[in-house]
Amino acid sequence: MDTLSSVDRFYKRFKENADILSKGVYGYSLKKRPLYYFKIGKGKIKIVFTFSIHAREFITSHLALKMIKDAIKTCKKDIHFGTFYFLPCLNPDGVYIAEHIKPLYKANARGVDLNVNFDAKFGKGEKNVFTAGDENYVGKYPFSEPETAALKDFTIKISPDATVSYHTKGEEIYWYFSQNGKDKIRDYAIAKKLAKETGYTLKLTPNSSGGYKDWCIDKLKIPAFTVEAGSDKLTHPIKKESLGEIYRKNKNLPYVLLSALKGK
Repeated sequence: MDTLSSVDRFYKRFKENADILSKGVYGYSLKKRPLYYFKIGKGKIKIVFTFSIHAREFITSHLALKMIKDAIKTCKKDIHFGTFYFLPCLNPDGVYIAEHIKPLYKANARGVDLNVNFDAKFGKGEKNVFTAGDENYVGKYPFSEPETAALKDFTIKISPDATVSYHTKGEEIYWYFSQNGKDKIRDYAIAKKLAKETGYTLKLTPNSSGGYKDWCIDKLKIPAFTVEAGSDKLTHPIKKESLGEIYRKNKNLPYVLLSALKGK
């Protein structure tokens, strides 16, 4: 599928347009591959969308590119619709390994599972392990990896109103991480709208921790969602022929989320 080349080509061809459409590099991977972002729009409400934090889930990077194209069209019709930040590949080193060496690989080049390397009940997840490997290794300490440290800094700089993390698979949406009171009510109401739009099931993950979604909820106090795209009948890594169906169910999610945030 050559995911990294697809993202690189897209970045080089992306046409900037003042502050409405812009692109940049927010950091570098362990192997010094660039970590790209694409900014679409200039509205007040800001949402960060992330993809391919787990190496074998690189189909989500291709979903990102389709979503960016859609957002560009929407933005040009209504430049105040919001501001979307798309980060199409959080783990380029791992994606290379998954595509060319070990198809079921999830971690980065150091064997750290990036989605358990955030400072949100770090190391307390049920499946966490404490030695490097293909998956579930938390790392030496929170944000030990250049990829997660860069994402943390970028997110704090942007100060988004919400984040969405795309994973595969199972057609589920995770929205909860120990928030309570008004935040819990707010986030559940938004999650129900996302579930209705995609047809996905809302699910709690009480024994999971250390993820980007978890950190956004716990430390930034904003709505954050993990979307597990693709039918559970599919096998990792999901092949590109399944992209159309995944895209169909998710193409309007950014706008549903934006509308929900405007209503709060």
